[in-house]
Amino acid sequence: MKKITLSLITLITIMACKEEQKQVERDISVDYPKTKKVDTATNYFGVTIKDPFRWLEDDRSTETENWVKNQNQATFSYLDNIPYRKELKERLEKLWNYEKVGAPFNQGDYTYFYKNDGLQNQYVIYRYKKGSNPDTAEVFLDPNKFSEDGTTSLGGTSFTKDGKILAYAISEGGSDWRKILIMNTETKEIMEDTLVDIKFSGMSWYKNEGFYYSSYDKPKGSELSAKTDQHKVYYHKLGTPQKEDQLIFGGTEAQKHRYIYANVTEDNKYLLISPKVSTSGNKLYIKDLSNPNNPLVTILDHTESDTYVIDNVDSKLYLVTNLNAPNQKIVTVDAANPTPENWVDFIPETEYVLSPSKGGGYFFTEYMVDAISKIKQYDYDGKFIRDIELPGVGNAGGFGGKKEEKIDYYSFTNYNTPSSIYKYDMETGTSELYWKPNIDFNPEDYTSKQVFYNSKDGTKIPMIITHKKGVELNGKNPTILYGYGGFNVSLNPSFSIANAVWMEQGGIYAVPNLRGGGEYGKKWHKAGTQLQKQNVFDDFIAAAEYLIANKYTSSDYLAIRGGSNGGLLVGATMTQRPDLMKVALPAVGVLDMLRYHTFTAGAGWAYDYGTAEDNKEMFEYLKAYSPVHNVKEGVQYPATLVTTGDHDDRVVPAHSFKFAAELQDKQTGNNPTLIRIETDAGHGAGTPVSKTIEQYADIFGFTLYNMGFDVLPEKTKEFKD
Repeated sequence: MKKITLSLITLITIMACKEEQKQVERDISVDYPKTKKVDTATNYFGVTIKDPFRWLEDDRSTETENWVKNQNQATFSYLDNIPYRKELKERLEKLWNYEKVGAPFNQGDYTYFYKNDGLQNQYVIYRYKKGSNPDTAEVFLDPNKFSEDGTTSLGGTSFTKDGKILAYAISEGGSDWRKILIMNTETKEIMEDTLVDIKFSGMSWYKNEGFYYSSYDKPKGSELSAKTDQHKVYYHKLGTPQKEDQLIFGGTEAQKHRYIYANVTEDNKYLLISPKVSTSGNKLYIKDLSNPNNPLVTILDHTESDTYVIDNVDSKLYLVTNLNAPNQKIVTVDAANPTPENWVDFIPETEYVLSPSKGGGYFFTEYMVDAISKIKQYDYDGKFIRDIELPGVGNAGGFGGKKEEKIDYYSFTNYNTPSSIYKYDMETGTSELYWKPNIDFNPEDYTSKQVFYNSKDGTKIPMIITHKKGVELNGKNPTILYGYGGFNVSLNPSFSIANAVWMEQGGIYAVPNLRGGGEYGKKWHKAGTQLQKQNVFDDFIAAAEYLIANKYTSSDYLAIRGGSNGGLLVGATMTQRPDLMKVALPAVGVLDMLRYHTFTAGAGWAYDYGTAEDNKEMFEYLKAYSPVHNVKEGVQYPATLVTTGDHDDRVVPAHSFKFAAELQDKQTGNNPTLIRIETDAGHGAGTPVSKTIEQYADIFGFTLYNMGFDVLPEKTKEFKD
């Protein structure tokens, strides 16, 4: 009798929740701000394309500023009424609040490591005397003190070889523009004036005398959106003002490249310069630094491959290249005659994609086997030493270091295993656990498996699906399908605190390795570029159909998510198949495919996308999938939460602004179409932990609420149990 009573109470509770949900859905209405339309248009090959929201591209106007404020007010009025948003935030904070430690590395007389106590907005750099007890570590550099709100972050570090001087970059408000400060590591004092207006740059020291860096001329107009396409390499000599920095490469029409990177070999013997006109492919030059009058010598004079020098032994260069080797290989050549006809295969191409690193006098060759790490060790004569036994099936990273080091450290993770650090003896090949997180998450409660499915054209695509053990495949599980599919980027298994909270709620997290990525080498990448870009969207759609067909979820419980190029993926998929998902979550997306190349360094993405100005065929292809241009009247689009940052100067927020405006103007039905614009935030890197937690609470809350959950799914499960 007691069981019957409980069942009746349970049934009544569930029904009450459902009735309450219907009432709540009626109560949360959205008063969308009015977005004016202007009579703006562009003619492409005789076709006039109207652009009524182009005024939103002006990030310096008061009108755009007011639009942002009004949109955020509407969005947060909605989000504030989601009943379990606070509960999600509290759980995210609790799970996030554990100590996180990076692998130690030696610089001069000290061993350094990064650490976050738990909820610190930025990681802190600690150090201790080499060989002493790590417990004696002191704070060396604390980025949390760069700004009161944590929005100024560390954007890169570079020590001199003896470790006595550090150059470090900072980013303010998430911008790609950097400032560089130079510190005496013994006294921790700043040595000279700050270098400013630096973008897409490393810092490569030549001895203790100075360093090479890259930047653009400061643009006329908005530095957050104006076009930047003339990268230059400079040399900064210590003790001199930045205005006297020597221009090393770039600055002429003959040397005009959108990205140019410079680095000095570990032995200070050579300067290497790598100019690029796009995100794929580079030229390569080398200069012997023993004499300042030595000329730059050409290694490659075209951009038909991705090639770089990984190391050298005196004049013997070791190069990693995909020239005539789509999966990459390592070759050797003498610096005196470094052109391709003189290259000799050192570690040949295999059927798997090679991602090598070096350290301790060895090369570590990571191969991606269906997006899973396999690592081999070789010496500098090309002799195979051993296969490195990893702790499990997943993603290993961090191999490599200085030549004199004999101990290395690497991390290991997968979708249901928090990242741990292992200590590796390069001579014996033995690994031991160095650090494991103390986190309130039990990997044994979750399962992660790889499946393969066929895309529209029959291409086999891998996908990893992760969830709690015992999840019933009944088509009703809240599911996030995450994708990227571009720029030769590989999505390897990695643990995410936010995704752990999602899976705690009974959520499923699925990640397919789409074409356009780098998981199967250059051919896989090119199969998702330009006039083949639709393959990427087809792969993603087929992933969703696989999840639905196999009862992991259904269209009512499916959300699609991606950022940057992945934001384009979400925008294109939701406009092509709005029936396929319940929720769409495009983040910092490239959404206006006809104008993306007119902002900041966007023209450098043309290798993947092509541009609307190339030719009529390319224009028509881009127009056919450009999310901004494919929102149609009379269509019910999924509940959509567009997210971006007001300081994103990589994919400018105008993409997201215009897409949200189109959706709000044309959406049919009651699904909300909102935009959440983070202030003092950029493309993602350096975002304070506090802001990240708030973002995920909003994203997960919005997603679950629009899937029909009036309480968190695990609570619904408790009622049923």
